[in-house]
Amino acid sequence: MNQTSKDEHDLLYESLLHLKDAEECRRFMEDLCTVTELKAMRQRIEVAMYLREGLIYQEILKRTGASSATISRVNRCLQYGAEGYQTVLPRLDPIWEEKKKP
Repeated sequence: MNQTSKDEHDLLYESLLHLKDAEECRRFMEDLCTVTELKAMRQRIEVAMYLREGLIYQEILKRTGASSATISRVNRCLQYGAEGYQTVLPRLDPIWEEKKKP
């Protein structure tokens, strides 16, 4: 994946680390990003979770509305990326399981 220099985005990453809880993060992200950007990021997280579960592209597309290009990109990141998904996804498992309950 395309890497950026460490110094380029430190302020962004540091700002995220200084948020106290999910509500502060939500408010910050709503100020920082457009509705479309937030939707795309939410969708990528869901796609990653479904890929981890072993769902096929068609099923993920049906459940998330993500394009095959998005699913493919997330899958590439899971396989060859900077290991960000591998770091955070297991930490989200309890939330993900709760979200899937009817």
